Amino acid sequence: MRQTSVINDLLSTITDNRLFGERRKPRRTSRRDLAQLIESLLNGRGESSSLERAAEFLRAYRDLDSAGRTFVFRTLAADYGPEPERLAEAAEAYLDKPSGVTAKALQRAAEPRRVEIFRRLNQVQGGTQALVAMRCELIDRLSNHPDLATVDDDLKRLFAAWFNRGFLMLREISWQTSAAVLEKIIRYEAVHAITDWNDLRRRIDVPDRRLFGFFHPRLGDEPLIFVEVALTTEIPRAIGPILSGEREPIDPQSATTAVFYSISNCQDGLRGISFGSFLIKQVATDLANELPNLKNFVTLSPVPGFAKWLSEETARPTSAVDEATRTLLRALEDGWVNNTAQAKAAEAAFVPLTAHYLLEAKDHGRPRDPVARFHLGNGARLEQINFAGDVSPRGLASAYGMMVNYRYVLSEVEKNHEAFVNEGRIAVAPAVSKLARSVKVAERAPAGGPAQLPPPTRTDTREVDEPPRDTVTESTEAPTA
Repeated sequence: MRQTSVINDLLSTITDNRLFGERRKPRRTSRRDLAQLIESLLNGRGESSSLERAAEFLRAYRDLDSAGRTFVFRTLAADYGPEPERLAEAAEAYLDKPSGVTAKALQRAAEPRRVEIFRRLNQVQGGTQALVAMRCELIDRLSNHPDLATVDDDLKRLFAAWFNRGFLMLREISWQTSAAVLEKIIRYEAVHAITDWNDLRRRIDVPDRRLFGFFHPRLGDEPLIFVEVALTTEIPRAIGPILSGEREPIDPQSATTAVFYSISNCQDGLRGISFGSFLIKQVATDLANELPNLKNFVTLSPVPGFAKWLSEETARPTSAVDEATRTLLRALEDGWVNNTAQAKAAEAAFVPLTAHYLLEAKDHGRPRDPVARFHLGNGARLEQINFAGDVSPRGLASAYGMMVNYRYVLSEVEKNHEAFVNEGRIAVAPAVSKLARSVKVAERAPAGGPAQLPPPTRTDTREVDEPPRDTVTESTEAPTA
């Protein structure tokens, strides 16, 4: 529902009636007419005729039904790649006489013709928004139409250039920001839902709460990504006190910690284009300049894949989940987090298993957890594991309530990022590393016999935690990310 709404909103922002006319109901256009309309996009030579044809296409696309839009994508994939004969001639010329001239000709010949179509559409008022909405629909079709992946690759490369950091505008969003933007913040919040306008006001209209977002000049009031920040006097362990409507605000000048507790990407059509790392680092730098007492920049992050991993791990014959934890999982009932005995047993089991999951569970050599991949790849340090950090139904279902803190030490972010990307090393606090080492991967015990433990999976032998100011990087098997 959200995706469809976003697409319709983006397309409806194309409001230049001189070019687009009034919005109409979806219509069925013959495939021949659609094919001719697509081909016409490459025929206009003058700037005016090119804009008119692009506007005509976007108007027609906006009015198509789902089948018509699928036909457009499939036509772009099948008929608008590189021209084979031209590409072969350019390749032969380069191989025969390598030079800058023949290399440039080969590069031009290798570019799919649809890329020029996208460039021309982007020149029209509202064209960038329309292309973002089109890619949103394209992504939705990829599972059933894998042949469309080439079109998606081309759009993604163009968006990476059009939405690079140099074009992004950082804005602080306050209660004085336009209602149009605030309504979008409520709609796009993807981590901790904003229930109503009063809830939003508690997050942005008090002195110890901030919200920042990236915007792009061609998307107007459409945010690309935003981050919610709480100013506190300590590193938090739970989201409840941060979101509470009963809490007492503090003086920002007394805050020592900036907590990034919710980061939401807003445009599904820009999936795969990274904004978050720039946003967090920029906001941390700006807050450090504004509030010199801030010493810690941390997240309070969910662990969205933990429950699923734990279920899979429990079923494996060689597993990090011991029999006591299996018994506990079978015994947990609704409301277990409020049952003192069950909560105590769950904390003892889930805290080290969360550390193990974040450091050892891999997907193609990278941390399996998507939030961990994001923050560790940005150069943050895995700082703290928090039991019962999010006891909402969603938090319990996805992670048994577990949350973690990732810490951004501004002077070490780049070093940690390079170590993660180039060597697969994860920056991790010693206490978390110790928790992970306490988990033993073992064969499940056969009937009547004990489990056999293999050697420990990590080689770090420190027994005493170093001070948290010292970032320690632990070697992992992750290849270059």
